[in-house]
Amino acid sequence: MAVYFSIFLVIVTIVTGIVWLADKFYLAPQRQLKLVSAQAQCEGELSDGIVEKILEPPFYIDTPVQIFPVIAFVLILRSFLYEPFQIPSGSMMPTLLDGDFILVNKFNYGLRDPVARNKFIEIGLPDRGDVVVFKYPRDPQIDYIKRVIGLPGDRVIYKNKILYIKPACSVAYDKCPDFEQVKQTFKNKSDYIDDGMPLSRYTSVMGEKTHDFLVNEQILPRTQHYFRQSGTQANEFVVPKGHYFVMGDNRDNSLDGRFWGFVPEENLVGEAVAVWMSFDFERTPDSLLPRWVPTGVRFSRIGGIE
Repeated sequence: MAVYFSIFLVIVTIVTGIVWLADKFYLAPQRQLKLVSAQAQCEGELSDGIVEKILEPPFYIDTPVQIFPVIAFVLILRSFLYEPFQIPSGSMMPTLLDGDFILVNKFNYGLRDPVARNKFIEIGLPDRGDVVVFKYPRDPQIDYIKRVIGLPGDRVIYKNKILYIKPACSVAYDKCPDFEQVKQTFKNKSDYIDDGMPLSRYTSVMGEKTHDFLVNEQILPRTQHYFRQSGTQANEFVVPKGHYFVMGDNRDNSLDGRFWGFVPEENLVGEAVAVWMSFDFERTPDSLLPRWVPTGVRFSRIGGIE
């Protein structure tokens, strides 16, 4: 849907822009000439009403002229700076909750055209620990949001609910680093429940970022469903060049790179940087209101994303 909206926005901007240009440089001057001609044919001054009527453009010209600056501003803002998204699931709990509305910075990872998404200005690339929105590799019409775990060239192992990362290493180095365990500290048995089981909450340090994640201690590893690469262990992932390995913060309830592979760099949409609104949708089964009607606003969640 986001792709179709982008195409629609571009088309509307182009059409209204053409009308705006035509009015500014041709139609409006023609109306001025018409006014001068009308004044020349009259002995006295024309009334304000007549002048206004001569200079007033028809509605099919005036409407595009009025909305073009707004549409153009929205297109520039949404395509190159910030785009709003809604979190539809709990795969990124506790960082993001179902009902959070977030802003995605589309500038950090380079500027792309809003339709074909070809990058035309290189600015930067994701860092380990970034929360990113991307086009799902198996269906680019769907937007996913996960956390970057592995960078191009990294080797990642997820074993016993612990991450081990061997960073990419250039052949120019005499000694490459070995696998290192990602630092994580048990925080508490959280209020988040999965199948009646309280989830364990851990704090993890990844690069310069600190974030919390959830683990269901009762769920066994599902390595038999993991994405397979030749020459690797079942729980090991070697990140190809130009790709990223991502995981959800709700580790045992996230359809992420462990199961379908890697995110190509061209699929990246941007970095999730802030929650600008958050709605609660908790409703009892006997409620007369539909599920999509909010039951409250979670003001405490508004702010930056770790």
